Amino acid sequence: MSRALLCLTLALSLCACQHSAMHTTESSLVAANNRAGHAFGPEISAEDFSAHVKVLASDDFGGRAPGSEGEEKTVQYLREQFERLGLQPGNGDSYFQTVPMVETTPDVAHSHVVLRQGGKKRTLNFGDEVMMGTRTGQTEVAVTNSDLVFVGYGVNAPEQGWNDYAGIDVKGKTVVILINDPGFHAGDASLFQGRRMTYYGRWTYKFEEAARQGAAAAIIVHDTAGAAYGWDVVKNSWGGPQFDLRMSDEPEPRLPAQGWISAEAAKTLFAEAGLDLAQLYVAAGKRGFHAVPLTGTRLDVSLRSTIRESSSRNVVAKLPGTKYPDEAIVYSAHWDHLGTHADEAGDHIYNGAIDNATGVAGVLEIAEAFTVAKPAPERTLVFLLVTLEESGLLGSKYYVAHPLVPLAQTVAVINIDAMPVVGPTRDLVVVGLGNSELDDVLRPITDKQGRVLIEESAPEKGQFFRSDHFSFARAGVPALYAKGGIDHVEKGRAYGLSVLDDYTAEHYHKAADNFDQNWDLRGIVQDLAALYGVGRELSRTRAWPNYREGNAFRAVRDASRKEAAATH
Repeated sequence: MSRALLCLTLALSLCACQHSAMHTTESSLVAANNRAGHAFGPEISAEDFSAHVKVLASDDFGGRAPGSEGEEKTVQYLREQFERLGLQPGNGDSYFQTVPMVETTPDVAHSHVVLRQGGKKRTLNFGDEVMMGTRTGQTEVAVTNSDLVFVGYGVNAPEQGWNDYAGIDVKGKTVVILINDPGFHAGDASLFQGRRMTYYGRWTYKFEEAARQGAAAAIIVHDTAGAAYGWDVVKNSWGGPQFDLRMSDEPEPRLPAQGWISAEAAKTLFAEAGLDLAQLYVAAGKRGFHAVPLTGTRLDVSLRSTIRESSSRNVVAKLPGTKYPDEAIVYSAHWDHLGTHADEAGDHIYNGAIDNATGVAGVLEIAEAFTVAKPAPERTLVFLLVTLEESGLLGSKYYVAHPLVPLAQTVAVINIDAMPVVGPTRDLVVVGLGNSELDDVLRPITDKQGRVLIEESAPEKGQFFRSDHFSFARAGVPALYAKGGIDHVEKGRAYGLSVLDDYTAEHYHKAADNFDQNWDLRGIVQDLAALYGVGRELSRTRAWPNYREGNAFRAVRDASRKEAAATH
């Protein structure tokens, strides 16, 4: 039997037993295969994986920017592939979930940040000294005559016995915050997780907590080591359009104004208030720290922005479980990339082959393997391909706010993002290793592959918080984020590191992130087999993995599971 005929037979037989409202048709099979120019097989293979990446990272898809012609081509390709596999639409009778978004473009020329100290007034320079913005969706925002308070790391972590906001009311005030965790700068492994960033160290958390405390504005003090990137990254990232969900789709409070101050400008700010920033770094890294007012210092912020509303789409399909269809394992990857930059010379299409055509191809390959798995999964498999990851994880944030399977009934999320092309390895990097009990499901699988699990090489960078699984983690859903291996079985660890360094320096978020038919995909096939194995194990057991004791997300998971148990 030919490979194409085998694929057709398997898909059609699967559809017959699923009684889906939207069955695979011969025409959709032909369309899906023809677009890729490839006859797909049911097993996870380098050939099938490569065929998907080649299509998604082609110039014809224009860099897959949300809202572009490239989005339309991408989401239709993904819909065709899900139909080819006989998977059911994940959102009622549709494979699409619309994600409304708000685009805020700062008008720097008409925005101002002014410090008042005594009778003196000083305007901070946008770009060199400060970057500020708003998530309110308003064209004009003003914070006037606001007292400044230094709140250390701006952390309120009951499970760590730490509260930088204890004993002070910051309502209506501007809080000044250090980046990262207390243990990072102090070099104290007993504080939080030492140099390994927790969520409390992320800049997003700092702003969220400040909003919960009722602050009018929040400013993070930049330092390159703590942020894991230089001031130029802040300047470039905050200088252009900012994307967000509508406030109605994200119920948490938002600050009227938030942003960053450069290290040099921060030193001057504190010195003019009679304070030594270096000494405050030391004090903030010790238990019992109390917030310090910048006495006599006030802030005026005036922000003007252009607001535009639009939308993009998540693509989602499911394979219902045979025994427990209301319980789901989610595989996720983001389909979006950076689009086309017509003002650039030479290659101006940011094809995003590794970031993240590889992740999308990986989910499609795993989905295909599940459609022919025997026995069929007892729990539902959800295959979620999200938009707007590059704009702040917005597609996954929207899904979590509007889940198609209740989050309390979501067993785990397994996320795939930017699979490194190293080749076969003796190890597998798990970003956030030790966070959850999903490590215990993965380890026996990689043991059989002759591989060991290792943590990411620079845990202080907080990589766990920078991809779509994190949206689920914040809601308590256990998340697994594996990033390929480093120690090449033939060429060693140094070779693997050189491949990763080359990708970061020469290809990441550049037009040079292109498909290469000479890639050694043996390692990626290993990785996909392992990730498939985790979902396979969870789909046929009654296990409910959790975050480990002491993890910030365990309490959220415990509460959601308790509530689910009470209603069933």
